Amino acid sequence: MGLTKEHSNGTGGTAVASAVKISPKDAPSVERALARSKLYLLLSWSYLYPEDDEFLEYLQSGEFVEDGRAALENLTKSLEDKGGPEAKERLLAISQHLDNIEEWVSSEGSSWNLQDLRDDHRRVFSNVISLDCPPYETLFGNDHVFGQSYTMGDIAGYYSAFGLQLSSDIHERIDHLSVELEFIHYLAYKESYALIHDGPEKLKMVVDAEKRFVKEHVGRWVPLFSGMLKRKADFGFYKALADFTSDWVAFEVDYLGVTPQPYSETDYRPANYTSPEGQTFECGAQDQGNELDLLMNEVGAQSYLDKETKGVGDSEKE
Repeated sequence: MGLTKEHSNGTGGTAVASAVKISPKDAPSVERALARSKLYLLLSWSYLYPEDDEFLEYLQSGEFVEDGRAALENLTKSLEDKGGPEAKERLLAISQHLDNIEEWVSSEGSSWNLQDLRDDHRRVFSNVISLDCPPYETLFGNDHVFGQSYTMGDIAGYYSAFGLQLSSDIHERIDHLSVELEFIHYLAYKESYALIHDGPEKLKMVVDAEKRFVKEHVGRWVPLFSGMLKRKADFGFYKALADFTSDWVAFEVDYLGVTPQPYSETDYRPANYTSPEGQTFECGAQDQGNELDLLMNEVGAQSYLDKETKGVGDSEKE
């Protein structure tokens, strides 16, 4: 997937914990963390551009929906007194969205090949950065490239604090929705591991990171993005995915007890940079997101990002 451990043993992904006996007291908490981790992973994978047949086969085999339903069932059973009635309603809505994905697979998706899925991804997200529903956080709420570089630095600081870096196999920026969702997938898995193997101090560190990242990042821009995606996709897999994402982020905000300040429609505007000669450049319409890198180098923001990333990462590790 998108994120890998720095200086890993080369296997990438999330390590599987050794089999241990879980106390009855901890079991529901472990189940909740693992179920949340799985649902984040399903969403993360869904937003990537399909490079090969693997994801399509996962959909067509029914395993995507089966895994989603299993995670939802485990999460619902283990909720106990966590989350209010609205959170449980969100999970019921997500179950319906999985039904819609299953219906799409059986009625249309079962006959698709890789090119069909790629074409639909391009229909929705374009082969450049779509301005209708861009899956990049820094295109929301930042009307200048320096605002974008600050947000990039903050995101990079979170990844660095947990020893993660963007995989060379992923041709995306660190603020892409898939990468951000995979990061919380990783944190939720770390939470389950900490409940079994680590003490309360490490557990608190991981949970606090989940809360802050949802409050300061995912919970701010994804609700607006999901609404934009619903309108753009209109039908099919990506429409169901937009509904899934919207209700899942709303559930997480309620479950984690955080209060993000979500962006509104007026907060979406591609960043502009005016050069000394008066030429204006606009972010948000070039392939692979390279326009942000070019602009950051042009105005000297890359050095600022490097400094900011190092500072945030060091503070998280203390």
